[in-house]
Amino acid sequence: MKLYIKNMLCIRCKMALRDELGKLNIPYKRIDLGEVETTQDISEGKLELLRNNLLQIGLEIIRNRKEIIAENISKAIIEFVHYSREPVKINLSDYLRDKLQFEYSHLSNIFSEVKGISIEKFFIDQKIERVKDLLMNDDLNLTEISFLTNYSSVAHLSNQFKRKTGISPVNYRQLHSNSLYRSCAEDQKIDYHYFSLPYNSRVEMNPA
Repeated sequence: MKLYIKNMLCIRCKMALRDELGKLNIPYKRIDLGEVETTQDISEGKLELLRNNLLQIGLEIIRNRKEIIAENISKAIIEFVHYSREPVKINLSDYLRDKLQFEYSHLSNIFSEVKGISIEKFFIDQKIERVKDLLMNDDLNLTEISFLTNYSSVAHLSNQFKRKTGISPVNYRQLHSNSLYRSCAEDQKIDYHYFSLPYNSRVEMNPA
């Protein structure tokens, strides 16, 4: 039995889901971002318990077809942006069309309807988060970061980054490279390894 899970976009979410399945003695084959496949059908009573438990931790079982597609789009974009080790040579619309097997216009309409935001805006937001991650690495200059994140130039990256955050990439690096590492490590006792994790692996670990 396959279940689709809303808001499950990080490693910690997968761990939380695994724990909830364990509490209810629900065996599973695999857990991926946004979905879980159990080894057998789940009774309505147990499914309702799981649904209520997941709501308590910000996750939600979804059955509506459009919501499932929208979650799959979110998952695909996050993978496209955050987990590609090399610059991606395919454009986003072709990537989504090939991965999800729907025309891009259809995916775009569904995503906007369900999420209240366009695919393009969500994509840009994720790119900015990826740039923030890379700016924490002092070994990378802006030219290398723009290359890794598929910006056409440093100027393009800088302009879009400033529009979204209100400050330039250089200022962001200056503000965060010292203060964030030092204050979090010393005041909150957070291991430096935390900051080397991808954005969506840690966003739930230290909520604002």
